[in-house]
Amino acid sequence: MGEKCDYNNSVEKFEQDSQSGPAPDWRINTMANCAIVGINWGDEGKGRMVDYLTDHYDVVVRYQGGGNAGHTVVNEKGKFALHLLPSGIFRDGVVNILGNGVALDCENLLKEMETLRAAGVAITPENLKVSDRASLLLPWHRELDALEEARLADKKYGSTKQGIAPFYGDKYQKKTVQAGELLHPEHLKEHLADLLEWKNLTLQKIYGAKGYTMDELMSWVETYCGAIKPYITTPAVS
Repeated sequence: MGEKCDYNNSVEKFEQDSQSGPAPDWRINTMANCAIVGINWGDEGKGRMVDYLTDHYDVVVRYQGGGNAGHTVVNEKGKFALHLLPSGIFRDGVVNILGNGVALDCENLLKEMETLRAAGVAITPENLKVSDRASLLLPWHRELDALEEARLADKKYGSTKQGIAPFYGDKYQKKTVQAGELLHPEHLKEHLADLLEWKNLTLQKIYGAKGYTMDELMSWVETYCGAIKPYITTPAVS
């Protein structure tokens, strides 16, 4: 998070060097940042701290994680349970970014945005930006999560069945679709077709599930991902 209009001017004075002569004073402008990192598996209060600090920063970035958890924010607009959106979304003048490591669940993100808008919270491409390198959580990720829990039976992990573990497994195998690909329809369709063939092998041969058709997948993309496209960008600090 980049601090709001509070820059630390530090002056470094270099000692005189006998060979090069007096070194100049260097005045370096540095922007203060704050990173909130949990050391537990979750539920340690990160969201509450982010909500507390957002009023003091220009930019709030969620750099990783999915919508399987979240935190509750209570403010003058009401009570909200956030799962994907950074809580800076409630603050005027704050830019909120969903970064490269986020499990971008467009279906649930869209629902969350609609809930906040209904309560009078402004969400536009000016105050919400999605990294073009964030990977999409697709419908089969949720299904695989539920299928594996069922297979494990009494040995199950107790998953929230939001598809997070299958998503990150695919991400580290380099078998996900990045948000930026939504802006290139022909390439997107080719990439999804390749992934669909591979993923159906797992669904059908291992779990005995139905699998997906290309029409079903493209219908889901058009319904949920199309509305997210205006927010996709390449976040950068200038």
